[in-house]
Amino acid sequence: MSVLLQDQRRGTYHFSPRHNWMNDPNGMVYFNGEYHLFFQHHPQGTTWGPMHWGHAVSRDLVAWEELPIALAPDEHGTIFSGSAVVDWNDTTGFFGGKPGLVAIFTHHLDVPGEEHPVQTQSLAYSADQGRTWTKYAGNPVLRHDSYIDFRDPKVFWHEPMSQWVMILACGQSVSLYRSPDLKVWTLASEFGEGIGFHGGVWECPDLFPLPVEGEPGSRKWVMLVSIGDAPDYEEGSRTQYFTGDFDGERFMPDACSQSQVRWLDYGRDNYAGVSWSDVPAADGRRLFIGWMSNWKYANQTPTGGWRGATTIARELRLKQVNGEAMLTQQPVRELEAYRKPVMTLRDAEAQDISGRLADLQLDGFEIHARAALTESLGSFAFKVRVGAGQETVVGYNAETGEVYVDRSRSGAIDFHPAFAGKHAASLRDGGDALDLRIFVDKSSVEVFVNGGEIVLTELIYPHPGAEGLELHTDDKRLAFDMFDLYEIAVPARDKEYRTE
Repeated sequence: MSVLLQDQRRGTYHFSPRHNWMNDPNGMVYFNGEYHLFFQHHPQGTTWGPMHWGHAVSRDLVAWEELPIALAPDEHGTIFSGSAVVDWNDTTGFFGGKPGLVAIFTHHLDVPGEEHPVQTQSLAYSADQGRTWTKYAGNPVLRHDSYIDFRDPKVFWHEPMSQWVMILACGQSVSLYRSPDLKVWTLASEFGEGIGFHGGVWECPDLFPLPVEGEPGSRKWVMLVSIGDAPDYEEGSRTQYFTGDFDGERFMPDACSQSQVRWLDYGRDNYAGVSWSDVPAADGRRLFIGWMSNWKYANQTPTGGWRGATTIARELRLKQVNGEAMLTQQPVRELEAYRKPVMTLRDAEAQDISGRLADLQLDGFEIHARAALTESLGSFAFKVRVGAGQETVVGYNAETGEVYVDRSRSGAIDFHPAFAGKHAASLRDGGDALDLRIFVDKSSVEVFVNGGEIVLTELIYPHPGAEGLELHTDDKRLAFDMFDLYEIAVPARDKEYRTE
């Protein structure tokens, strides 16, 4: 397949680098009207290689502009994952009393003659809104004598104790450190032994508080931990979460987190996601983005000249469901500004919707459909990116009570044996409606079920021209009380990011 054909798989409303490889999102921070997205980047190749920090900025979390590389390898090693914060009170002394941006990242150094690489934590800072970066002369600021995996620092300011907190991945656990100035760190606690899923290395942790919807004054802390690919598990890399309390030093999981493993996403392609730092209190959202791939096949995905993309940006919330604090995800509201209405129907029969879809050819779009969840609700399936023997199926199975994505005929599927397949999640008991938001782009499908209680994120690689959309059901009585269809289009990125 030609490079030109492969590059046509670049998403219309998902960020991907102009050239070459990307994986984990890093250093997401909001400052002076801009959302910063840094990312693991290999600027000389389309497979994983010596890691740099790529850089992109946005004013609305949808239209991104790529900037020059922010951090490049040096004598301490390549630049692995990490985070960025606004040092509002100049605790570091880097900014002469003014606020500025500080990146906290892992240096990864391969030492000749040593069996294992050395991973340490380092700093860089920027006084010009992230356009240029200076590495701290005292790097590294944190090392460990025994951990082989010691990486991916996520840092935040803990106001009650007036200190910085770092959560760090350490093989099969996370460690929590505290600091007054981002330079000197003290171990506070460890978490992970005997809890959660341990079928792969722990990576890219995050820790943040969220209010519990419907319970005024109540909040819990949420910990995200990504799990690396392991040969024994067909799902590949994925992300689990815990809920509980945090006192500035120690995370205490609640009963739900102690009794079960809880997954952030039931698809195959939402990994290493973390949240933005310093989103203004007036906004109040916890904003998240993930790497839309899976280490099972990330180096083999059939794109040309570039490889790797992010999910759409999402808002994370906590919702009380059957006595359990459940983490939900919703697409950010800013995405709605890029919608173009195609179809708006109310109390519409499936047969009518199917007829209206028959002649449509769509590239990037959103479906929002809702039906009453009764015992009589039959199975149905939306087929997207249909054409030339290809289709990706997003459906509801009434017999099993599951929502699923089936990409076994989604186009290019033979580049890795683990790619093709059907992935499903069960609806919770007690719901009265089935609400689906389905986001389809040139090489992805993201499904948000019932306000984001279930999310399935999947890469697909249809051939150009597979732009048909169909609705299938054997239930002649099936009707949707709401069916909205929108095109989504984001203008092409300018060559230079404009600040006016």
